[in-house]
Amino acid sequence: MRNFPKLATFLLIAWAMPGLASADEASAGGENHAKAILVTGASTGIGRNITETLAAKGYFVYAGARKEKDLAELNAIENVQAVRLDVTVQEEIDAAVETVRKGGRGLYGLVNNAGVAIVGSLIEVEEDELDFQLDVNVFGPYRVTKAFAPLIMESKGRITTIGSISGILSGPLFGPYSMSKHAIEAYTDSLAREMADFDVQVSVIEPGNYKSDIFKSLRRRMERNGQSIDDSLFAEQIKRMLEAPVDRAQHKEPDEVSAAVMDALFADDPKHRYMVVPNEFEAQITITQIMREMVQLNEGQPYTYDREALIAIMDGVLAELDE
Repeated sequence: MRNFPKLATFLLIAWAMPGLASADEASAGGENHAKAILVTGASTGIGRNITETLAAKGYFVYAGARKEKDLAELNAIENVQAVRLDVTVQEEIDAAVETVRKGGRGLYGLVNNAGVAIVGSLIEVEEDELDFQLDVNVFGPYRVTKAFAPLIMESKGRITTIGSISGILSGPLFGPYSMSKHAIEAYTDSLAREMADFDVQVSVIEPGNYKSDIFKSLRRRMERNGQSIDDSLFAEQIKRMLEAPVDRAQHKEPDEVSAAVMDALFADDPKHRYMVVPNEFEAQITITQIMREMVQLNEGQPYTYDREALIAIMDGVLAELDE
C-alpha cells in the first residue's frame, strides 16, 4: 500500500503550473459582444492564450496585468481592455471593480488565472516565500472572486479558476506550489455549492504540462532575491529541475486549456472539474493518484469497503454524471 510515484514522475507533473471541444458558439446566441469576462494574469502564457481566444470569439475581455508594457500590448488587441491588477493588492482589485462597473457591460465571467511557483524543500523554504506562494495562488482568487461576486451574481454568470494537476499530485521540491493548488480544489468545491443558490456555476481547470512563463518568473524571483541552492540538501535535484528551458518551449501551446475555459464559461451544462493534459501519461498518473488516495483512505478503517462495494460506489458516481 506504499507504492508511491518515483521522484522523476513527481517532478514532471509538478511542472504543470498550471482534447475538449470548444463551447458551442450557438449557446452565446450572437450576444458575444454583451458578455464581458475578466481574466487575471493575462499578460503571458495560459492567461494570454485565454484572453486572445475569448477576444477572437467576440467576447469583451478585461485583461488583468501588472506591468505597463503588458498593459499596452493587451490594449492593442481587439475586444480587450487592459486593467492594472495585482491580485495581492486590494486597492488595485477595488479599482478594477470600479473600472468594470463604469464600463457598463456588467461581468458575465471571471477567470482566476494569475499564479506563481515557488520551488524548495518544505524543510528549507523560507516562510516569506511560502507566504508569497499562497498569497498569489490562494488568497488571490479569494480576493478577486469576493470583490467581483456581486457583478457575477447579477449576471448569473460563471467563475472559473485555473488549478493544476499538481492539486492532485504532490512531490518533492514543489510542496509550496502543490499546497496552493490543493487549496484551490477545496475552494472550488465550497464556492460551487455556495454560488449555486445564486445560479452562478463554478469550475476549476486543471492543466498538465503546457507552455507558459511560470518557470521564467520563478528564476527571475530567485535571482532578484539572491537565492542560492548550493547549501540545500536537495541541491542536485533543484539544479536538474532548473536546467529545463525557461520558456517551457518543449511543451504544447495551451490551446486545449483555453478550450476548456470556453466550455466552463459558456456550455449549457459545464463540468465542475476539467483535467486538461497533453498526453495519456499525465492523465494516467493523475487518475491513478486519485484512486491511490481512495484506497489509502479505505484501508484498515472500521468501515472498510471491499472491492465489490468500491466498484458499486464508482458505478453510482458514474451514474450521477450521466444524469
